[in-house]
Amino acid sequence: MINLTEETMWQAVVACDSMYDGLFLYGVKTVGVYCRPSCRSRTPLRKNTLFFMTEKEAKDAGFRPCKRCRPELAMHDPVAKLAEQARQLFENHFDNRPLLVAEMQKLGVTQSHLAVVFRQYYGMAPAQYLGCKREQQAKKMLAETAMPIIDIAADIGFSSLPAFYSFFKKQTGTTPKKFRISSKNISQ
Repeated sequence: MINLTEETMWQAVVACDSMYDGLFLYGVKTVGVYCRPSCRSRTPLRKNTLFFMTEKEAKDAGFRPCKRCRPELAMHDPVAKLAEQARQLFENHFDNRPLLVAEMQKLGVTQSHLAVVFRQYYGMAPAQYLGCKREQQAKKMLAETAMPIIDIAADIGFSSLPAFYSFFKKQTGTTPKKFRISSKNISQ
């Protein structure tokens, strides 16, 4: 998390740093406009600058949107959109690797680029995210259903029972069977 002190915000304005867009806005008292930190208009004097966390705060203070950087318009971040599209694909197709791979190819980026973008936005590699999703689903199915473990393994995308057992034990520290027994004991 970025610590947004006034000095940090001022440095972002001076540097026209787009990394801060969406985190705060600044208003220029002398012209009555508010801008994004990345606005390419002339840098105002520090004494004429106010900082706002929301657009509403800026408008309530009597400022109008800058015509150059258009802070009132939604920001378009294609990299964030790519990360979210990938996350949605993982959510929807974590249990079907061939379909997931086919859908990922439609995004039009390399696996390595996607991994960098995904890690940047979600703090973990796509494989880790998929592992967490599969683990959550396996735990849910083991605790809430009486399905055979081999069927659960197949339902969450494993082609073999040994691979599922190895994955589950590595993730949780216990076997699927022991997890099922302990979850039944807890619920009673």
